[in-house]
Amino acid sequence: MIVGCPRETKDHEYRVGLTPAGVAQIVGAGGTAIVETGAGARVGLPDADYLAAGARIAATPAEVYGAAELIVKVKELQPPEFRLTHPGQILFCYHHFAPAPVLLQAMLDAEVSCLAYETVTDAAGGLPLLAPMSCIAGRLAPQVGAWALQMANGGSGVLLGGVPAPTLVPPARVVVIGAGNVGANATRIAVGMGADVTLFDRGTEKIAVLEAHYAGHIATAVAEPQALARAIADADLVIGAVLIPGESAPHLIDRALLRRMRPGSVLVDVAIDQGGIAETSRPTSHTRPLFTEEGVVHYCVPNMPSAVARTATLALTRATLPHVLTLLRQGLAATCAENPHLAAGLQTHRGGVCHRGLAGDTKRPFVAAAFD
Repeated sequence: MIVGCPRETKDHEYRVGLTPAGVAQIVGAGGTAIVETGAGARVGLPDADYLAAGARIAATPAEVYGAAELIVKVKELQPPEFRLTHPGQILFCYHHFAPAPVLLQAMLDAEVSCLAYETVTDAAGGLPLLAPMSCIAGRLAPQVGAWALQMANGGSGVLLGGVPAPTLVPPARVVVIGAGNVGANATRIAVGMGADVTLFDRGTEKIAVLEAHYAGHIATAVAEPQALARAIADADLVIGAVLIPGESAPHLIDRALLRRMRPGSVLVDVAIDQGGIAETSRPTSHTRPLFTEEGVVHYCVPNMPSAVARTATLALTRATLPHVLTLLRQGLAATCAENPHLAAGLQTHRGGVCHRGLAGDTKRPFVAAAFD
């Protein structure tokens, strides 16, 4: 099998889908690796390292897409890349189709098989290819929130950790919505920065574990609408960390609630890659990460982990490479037949939506994947 790794083209996306170490394993398993020139250069992985590992260096993305049977990358395809794919090609990356109908239609029209990192599962019911990036995004969220709270960025000028005695200025009030991987990591960093943290989740199991772990250093609550609204209205920083795998994030914050927040408060909507948790959320970029709506500063960058792209690349590729090698050795049909966890990542195949959650969320017919 020919495995291709193009350079990422999304705004300020510096991560890369394969490292030279991964290429060496692909070649050692009998595969061929084609890497676009400069794909890893921005995270300190030069073409020379890929060549030494056995890769062929391609001068253009068209050369990579044209030759590869399996494309391994990080983020969803951008419009100029749509025409580069070919029917039957496997695209293995983060797709986040639910809030992106144009992207989904393009992939259906191209008749490519889209395997989504974000819906691959494991035996414990986790999302092992989403987990490392969720961890990083969660840990970044309080940092970017603290930055957005600065006056120069339109924030209210509140310091996340406050000032200790004898001056004794209270810390910022941080509300984290969602106690999964993103929320747990956001809570960890916010507590470490000295913030006054309240963690909400729709169930009690996860918040009970975290409440016990922090032993009184955080407040927790079930995300009942009235209690959540009161906390959001009083918050300096809200972190949206809600995930429904393969589906759009629920809108938990409407304009009316935003108007109740103090001017200069901040919303870091980590769920933006699935549409966001606020009525006003819309994707931003690392070039222009912030906008202000109803007096609230919004940070809605879908590819947050690219801010720490070297760490993110190493974490992601260590999680994805075993699956790449499985696809290389067995092919898509045998892999999906034998590995239900990787099969859970298959979202489109031969022009149809073959993921039930995505089909329901986008109101498209579900078509079971068929292999000849």
